[in-house]
Order: sequence, then C-alpha cells, then structure tokens
Amino acid sequence: MITVKDVEHVAKLARLELTEEEKELYTKQLGDVLKYVDQMNEVDTSNVKPMCQVIDFVNVMREDKVYYEQTKEELMANAPDEENGFFKVPKIN
Repeated sequence: MITVKDVEHVAKLARLELTEEEKELYTKQLGDVLKYVDQMNEVDTSNVKPMCQVIDFVNVMREDKVYYEQTKEELMANAPDEENGFFKVPKIN
C-alpha cells in the first residue's frame, strides 16, 4: 500500500515540490496502479509460452559518418560559463 510518506520520498528524489492536495491525489493514483498490477498478477500464465519479440524484428543499422567536426573553440563559444576550458555548471546538492 502506498502512503503519503512514500509519495513525499519519491517527490524528494525527483526534486518535486508537491502541495498537500497533490500528495493525496498521487497517493491514491499510485495505489490504484499497484492494485491493477496485483490484479494482473492473478492471471494464470502457466500455459503461455514466453516470448522475447512480438514480431520479427530486423535492426536497421547505418554507418556513422562525420560530416563536420566542431572545434573546441566553437563548442566553448556556446558555453554560458567556462572554467579552465570546461563547461562550468551550477553545483547540484
């Protein structure tokens, strides 16, 4: 069973700020999803042959070709901030 604490924990991991109403809503919705998954687990699949592909699948590959290689200076010109030749980004806590 999903609790509000579980939703708060997931929101914290995702760095989301939720209102109390959203927490209640998502707690109910996630609980409903898990109930549905439990319902699917009740289906007898003992006589169903496992399969790895639904249809015959052929992977289409192409050769990688470099059309234009940018210089470091061109790439760094797009940097909002630079330090010692590297992109400088804000620290994430």
